[in-house]
Amino acid sequence: MKDSIVIIPTYNEKENIKEMIHKVFSLNKTFDILIVDDNSPDGTKKIVKSLQKEYSDRLFLIERAGKLGLGTAYITGFKWALQRNYDYIFEMDADFSHNPEDLIKLYNACSNGADLSIGSRYISGVNVVNWPMNRVIMSYFASKYVRLITGMKIKDTTAGFKCYTRKVLESIDLDKIRFKGYAFQIEMKFITWKLGFNIEEVPIIFTERNKGASKMSGGIFNEAVWGVITMKFLSLFKNYKKLS
Repeated sequence: MKDSIVIIPTYNEKENIKEMIHKVFSLNKTFDILIVDDNSPDGTKKIVKSLQKEYSDRLFLIERAGKLGLGTAYITGFKWALQRNYDYIFEMDADFSHNPEDLIKLYNACSNGADLSIGSRYISGVNVVNWPMNRVIMSYFASKYVRLITGMKIKDTTAGFKCYTRKVLESIDLDKIRFKGYAFQIEMKFITWKLGFNIEEVPIIFTERNKGASKMSGGIFNEAVWGVITMKFLSLFKNYKKLS
């Protein structure tokens, strides 16, 4: 049964995208894939288009005009997936920092009662491979900072490897999501939590990419630091209600 779709935003991922697509399609569980490409100058979308000939009913591509931000890429993908009646909608990076085999663990969590399952680096210690120590420390304490400000009990608040059930995304006004970068992941979790949905963290091992370049920047991190405070403050004046 085709009930699941994996949304993968791309920008200059020619070294990884073909292998990633083949790997997801080799899994025992059936997943469709939606690539949201921000006009990668390295030819990523050409590779995807060539693979669509082989996977015409499972591989889909949205081409955007330029680099418009991670958050808007996912929101574009969410709307596309909801219109096509997928029940389980996944976020995953293209660079193999997220192990595609863990998609099945996230799916199992949601099919067994979770409304949002999170591939968590910190639910069972610190499970990160090949990151420099300063980045591990920054990421770990960023999650602690978010928990302190927001009150969420989630261990990995900045995680980008997730499975949403359809009812969660239908309950969020996606057009009112404020953040485009790193803070997007936090804002989506925060709203899901405020709406009272069941959130489950699934332990994963996060492995730093070995092909291509990281898209992380200081500006993205700063958005998260100051954005969390703003988000929490504004939430004090908002009555969270599910849209459906």
